[in-house]
Amino acid sequence: MLMKLLSGDAPRSRVLTVILMAILFCLAFAPFLFPGVRSVDTAARICVFILLVASYDLILGYGGIVSFAHTMFFGMGAYGVALACTHMERGFGALIVGASGGAILAALIAFLIGLFSLRVRAIFFAMITLAVASAVAVLVSQLSGLTGGEDGLTYKIPRELTPAFRFGKETFGGEILGVKTNGRLLAYYVVFTGALVLFLLLLRIVNSPFGRVLQAIRENDFRAEAVGYRVISYRTAATCISAAVAALAGALYAIWLRYVGPDTALSFEIMVDILLMVVIGGMGTMYGAVIGATLFVVAQNYLQGLMGAASSAVEGVPILPDLLSADRWLLWLGLLFILSVYFFPTGVVGRLRDGK
Repeated sequence: MLMKLLSGDAPRSRVLTVILMAILFCLAFAPFLFPGVRSVDTAARICVFILLVASYDLILGYGGIVSFAHTMFFGMGAYGVALACTHMERGFGALIVGASGGAILAALIAFLIGLFSLRVRAIFFAMITLAVASAVAVLVSQLSGLTGGEDGLTYKIPRELTPAFRFGKETFGGEILGVKTNGRLLAYYVVFTGALVLFLLLLRIVNSPFGRVLQAIRENDFRAEAVGYRVISYRTAATCISAAVAALAGALYAIWLRYVGPDTALSFEIMVDILLMVVIGGMGTMYGAVIGATLFVVAQNYLQGLMGAASSAVEGVPILPDLLSADRWLLWLGLLFILSVYFFPTGVVGRLRDGK
């Protein structure tokens, strides 16, 4: 009901509604439901990647635009925060300047790419974005004096968002349900709240007249242009919005990690992960970003451990211990992806909606 009120787009499936509400509940109370550094870190990454995947779904699922530059925009937001925190006085002002600067730069670069490249066919646009993203990644690695090169940047965020900051000693005794009330808890809720607000904004955008036109362009751009819509303008606007939100996701990631490097913010592996999450969850649904990111990040973080336990449990059985070895977790992750595509060709959300 809340989602329908905010966006006009209900999940349209009871099972999907239950799953989405369960994920929202788990993420909202993750520090209390799943205490532990690794569990909270996983929850924070899920929040960031839900937003990142949703921003990519705006152009791929709703606009039909294939781009390989999304990690570049993600990295701009992350490096924006890192550079601002490195060169400015420690405080929330540096976070705001870094995040907004990264988002503006990402939108500007997306505008230039879209303006000059969106007139070509989809595959050529994808190649252009890949070339630009690769060039930026190389440039960041070589400008070691500014970006830290391959070593990246470690920086200080406001003390209120670090474990050293404690609050609520007099009111809560320094703990809530056994969880320490420190800056790390605050940092998690900054990430969670930022991701939730921006995700709801994207959900509102795709269900606005602008989003409807994007879908019409995706289905038949010639017909949309014949009706009177400026296809290039709409596609460019969608690319700019998507880039800005991806940059803000990168800023949230930088706030959480307190470290930014090419591997964490600009790696092409992240781009592949984004594509997998979109396909698993379901393109053109937004809710697919929630399902896809949650499944993928959880599998990425816990599948290896589960396989190690399974391998130990069947130690006396021939072949199985080797097949279930923790070293082969990527093989099983790939197999799970193939099975999900085979059994859910329209993604998990599409399948649940078809089954009601």
